[in-house]
Amino acid sequence: MSISNLHFSNTELFARAQKIIPGGVNSPVRAFKAVGGTPVFFTHAKGAYLWDVEGKSYLDYVGSWGPMILGHADPEVIEAVIAQVRQGLGFGAPSPLEIQLAEKIQSLMPSLQKIRCVNSGTEATMSAIRLARGFTGRNKIIKFNGCYHGHADGLLVMAGSGGLTFGNPSSPGVPSSTTWHTLSLDYNNLEQLKQTFEERPEDIAAVILEPIAGNMNMVMPTPQFLQALRALCTQYGALLIFDEVMTGFRVHLQGAQTLFNITPDLTCLGKIIGGGMPVGAFGGRAEIMSHLSPEGPVYQAGTLSGNPVAMAAGIATLEGLSRLGVFELVSERTSQLVSGLKAVAAQYQVPFQALSQGGMFGFYFTDLGRLPSTLEDVQKSDLTRFNQFFHHMLDHGIYLAPSGFEAGFVSYRHSASDIQKTLDTAELFFKNG
Repeated sequence: MSISNLHFSNTELFARAQKIIPGGVNSPVRAFKAVGGTPVFFTHAKGAYLWDVEGKSYLDYVGSWGPMILGHADPEVIEAVIAQVRQGLGFGAPSPLEIQLAEKIQSLMPSLQKIRCVNSGTEATMSAIRLARGFTGRNKIIKFNGCYHGHADGLLVMAGSGGLTFGNPSSPGVPSSTTWHTLSLDYNNLEQLKQTFEERPEDIAAVILEPIAGNMNMVMPTPQFLQALRALCTQYGALLIFDEVMTGFRVHLQGAQTLFNITPDLTCLGKIIGGGMPVGAFGGRAEIMSHLSPEGPVYQAGTLSGNPVAMAAGIATLEGLSRLGVFELVSERTSQLVSGLKAVAAQYQVPFQALSQGGMFGFYFTDLGRLPSTLEDVQKSDLTRFNQFFHHMLDHGIYLAPSGFEAGFVSYRHSASDIQKTLDTAELFFKNG
């Protein structure tokens, strides 16, 4: 008998999980430590809604952290997955679906002249950095405070207070020698970026960033910052890596790189290209990608890479998203949500900022008077009030990301009435909070 049929409560399941799974969860943010309370255990999902083990439904604004842009259990995605499952779960060998998905991605993101599929966003970023080092013959990597690129050792570096950080791991178990070559700078700090290149003109192999940050809540880059970043990488012979694991096909049908008209040397993808299945990919200029084994000397491999079930789900998702009007509707619904939240907050004079791009959104309880542009700005927002808002919405059947440092997502299946329900529920909080 499956655990979902035993009618456990969320509290009972969390207690049971903590005995056998570290923290009771298989990814830290799910534990609700940032917001307090007991995590929700879900049994099934459809469209814009989730159902937990207690039978309660929730309007979902997490969307499995981005990939469910067509909504949960989209019929065509499910059909594609079932059809492939009947043919086999995996081959550990090439299949035509790998080519089909790569060609679909390239049609939307032409900068990816060659593509390698992997199994997660972490694998994609880790592999892209190794490739950048192998291609350039350099060791240093620049990342930005507040940008998350997976849990590879070399990218788990703490943000120094407004400055450059060397070799300072943010997790036990990561040797300082592993992160010695990682430099962490302030997002949107153009002068700091220029200074770093000037001080190390021949050391930097690559710069990796989220072109729109989604792991310190949602933070937009300034146009000047991205343009200068592209120019500096070109000038100093470093590779520009866009981590579009979150933004790819979410903020624009062709990714943030098309939105901002910036062509990176390498791009990392995930989430949506698997339609909810575990997957990732990285790609870029052919001359760089040709350094990958077996064509070149930079080694990267994976038994499950290009898994046919994940490829089938990704193809169906990207084809569905590419249909006329689908992405436009997602963007419209997201914009309606954000403009509505701002209007309600303003009505009750609550310090609040919100933004959206495509199907991605973020909001802050902040008295900055503007949108945050750095991690330091984000950390000044009122997280206590966010936590109260999160639980208010959860109690009323609306599921938001359980952290004030995460972006949110709207799907094609969110209706106008779903958005209005969300705004009405939020108004109760703003009015009484």
